[in-house]
Order: sequence, then C-alpha cells, then structure tokens
Amino acid sequence: MSAASGSAAAGSLPGDPPGGRRAVAVWCIGVAVYFVAVIFRTSLGVAGLDAADRFEVNASALSAFSILQLLVYAGMQIPVGLLVDRLGTKKVLAIGAVLFTAGQLGFAFSPSYGTALGSRALLGCGDAMTFISVLRLGSRWFPVRRGPLIAQFAGLVGMAGNLVSTLALAPLLDGIGWTAAFAGSAVAGVVVLVLLLFFLKDHPEGHEPEPLPHLGAAYVRRQITASWREPGTRLGLWVHFTAQFPAMVFLLLWGLPFLVEAQGLSRAGAGALLTVVVLSNMAVGLVYGQIVARHHGARLPLTLGTVGATAVLWAVTLVWPGAHAPLWLLIVLCAVLGACGPASMIGFDFARPANPPERQGTASGITNMGGFVASMTTLFAIGLLLDASGGNYGVAFSVVFLLQALGVSQMLRLRGRVARIERERLVASRVETVHVPV
Repeated sequence: MSAASGSAAAGSLPGDPPGGRRAVAVWCIGVAVYFVAVIFRTSLGVAGLDAADRFEVNASALSAFSILQLLVYAGMQIPVGLLVDRLGTKKVLAIGAVLFTAGQLGFAFSPSYGTALGSRALLGCGDAMTFISVLRLGSRWFPVRRGPLIAQFAGLVGMAGNLVSTLALAPLLDGIGWTAAFAGSAVAGVVVLVLLLFFLKDHPEGHEPEPLPHLGAAYVRRQITASWREPGTRLGLWVHFTAQFPAMVFLLLWGLPFLVEAQGLSRAGAGALLTVVVLSNMAVGLVYGQIVARHHGARLPLTLGTVGATAVLWAVTLVWPGAHAPLWLLIVLCAVLGACGPASMIGFDFARPANPPERQGTASGITNMGGFVASMTTLFAIGLLLDASGGNYGVAFSVVFLLQALGVSQMLRLRGRVARIERERLVASRVETVHVPV
C-alpha cells in the first residue's frame, strides 16, 4: 500500500491543509464574526415582550420581525454560497459584518415598526453571510478528517453567542434601556470587522483554490444544479430542516413568551431555562462532533433520535394536565431542545462528502437553507395560531409536529440512496490509492 493509501486510511487526503496553530488563529477570527452575528440574530429572543410594548404590536406582527429576518437569511443562502466559492471567505465575511452591524444599530434607533422591520432584514442579510463562510474557512485550513468536529465547534461558538444575548442583553435592557443596549452591542460588530480585515486569510500558502469561471448565469446554474443532484446535499437539507427549527423558534422568539405567559414563570426564571437550552447545545455539540468524526454510520440515528426525543417532550409538555407543566419537565424539555442544533449540523456531514471543494459553499448554502425555512414557517404559523386561538400555546405549537413529520419522511426516503453512493465512492477511493507492485 502506498503512502497515499496510508493517508486515506487516517482520514486525510493528498493535498489536505496542514491545520496547526495558525489555522486555529485564523479560524478563531472567522468564528468571532459568526459569534457576534448570532448575538445580534438572537437579541430579539430576550426582547420580544419589550418589542411588543415599544412598537405596540400583536403576536403576528411581533413574529414578523423574526420571519422577515429568517426569510432574508434563507433566501441569501444559495447566493452567499456562490459568492463564497467565487470571492472567498474574507470578502464575504467583511460585507456581512458591515450589514449586520448596520442592522443592529438601525434597530436601536428605529422610531417605528416599519423601520425596525427594515433593520432586522438588513441584519438577516449580513448574518446570512457568516456561517457558510466559516464552514468554508474551516475546510480550507484544516484536514478533511477534522470537518465534522470543526463544524460542530462552529455551531458551539454560535450557541455561545446565544448565551451572551440571553445573559447579558436582558439585564442591559432592564438597566439602560432599549436604545443604549442595542446601540452598545453594535460596537462588537465594528471590533470583529477590524480584526478580519487585518488578520484573516482565506487559505494557507500552497493551498490556493483553482480559479473559477466568471460568476455568470451559466456558472450559477451549473453550481446549483450539480449540488442539488447529489442526494447527499438533499439529505443534508432535510436533516437541517427537521432538527434545527424547534430550538431556533424557541430561542429566537417564542420561548420566553411561552414560559412566561403559558407556564407562569418569571422573566428571570424563563431566561434561566433559555440558558439551559444553550448550555445543553454546547455540551451535546462536543459529543456529537466526536461521535460523527469517528463513526459516520451514527449520523442518521443521532438525528432521528434527537427529533424523536424533541417531539415526545413537546407533546408531554403541551398536554400535561393542569395549568402549568412542572418545572422538572420544562428543564428536561429545554435540555433536549439543546440537542437540536448539534443534530442539524449533521446535515453538513452529508452534503460535504457529496460535493467537490469548488462546490462546498453552494452545497452548504442549500443545506443551511433547510432549517431556516422551517424556522420561518413555524414562527409565522405560531403567530397566526396564537392570535386565532386567543393565545393558546398548545394549539400554536402543534405545528412543530407537522414539520417534523415532513422532514423525517424525506430523510427516510433519501437515506438508502445516500448510503449506497457513499459506499461506492469509498470503494473507488480505496482502489485509486492502492499501489500495485510490478
């Protein structure tokens, strides 16, 4: 067996980036940008009730903030993936940082509901440019075998941003008020923009990507069509779609109102339970990353197990007899919701090996769109059902089960085809790396 085959057996490929301390330093700058973007994205989750009072809106109008933000985010995923493949990480991240900082600052000073909506849309546009860029940065600086763990670490950092918005922004809103809290947080966007402009680099020396053709209509069609034809990309999208949205909806907008208005908790108690979701996400992300990196066969069982546990806990919570579910059940629900983010990240581990390096951004964009489309749909449906049912959260949250059923059916439909293609590619790669003596 040749040296190449030994490398393949270890999980590396010829020409893999070296990793090392410099890779970690560069990657940390990229994830710092994503960290700030998540703080801005989830800031409305702890300010939902304040926003309803400030702009004098009902549940449907309040949900429009997050829906518009996610609509822009989801709609930008494929264009951003194409831009990342074409322009590189640094340029796209810089544009994103400018946009989400401007959006957060605009939200701080918005005098009306309409201008606040526009600010959240601008924030969503900038936020959309961060995660795919960070995934591509990791693939350019670290060996392939590190891909699942690097992706889970990126998700973990994002949840740390959610933790900051939960623990820091809520007290700021109470202490210094709306404008000062949101405007002050926007300073973090300026800091990470300066860091990336001076210190971030797209790839290590000697690992420059092949030049791509002009970003015209024909190129765009080829990239999207080729990525979508891969069953692994489609399975990745449905994994992300099904696993991510229950926790995203809970953290982004409806968790705090549900815990306060439907479960009778104080805002401090509700904030503590939101923190449980975030801490659980960070802990589970480390475990899932290690498992998937070592056992690719565990990807779908982990996803389906997480989705099933989430559905069971939501059902038990919503039908619990009496006015309120017990605190222990709410804690367990939040801990299980914390596993949704890491499970959704497994979607990228189906899309990544199905596509060559020059399509990684596009494939990641298609995958990442799944969860945000599901979240946007659920946010909208919950707002409508709350208004229609007079504030009945049991009726409103029932929409979660419909989207989970749709996603699971699609995952089960695609899993056999993806497994067969992955086995064929594994056999082909082993044949190519075996040295036949003469």
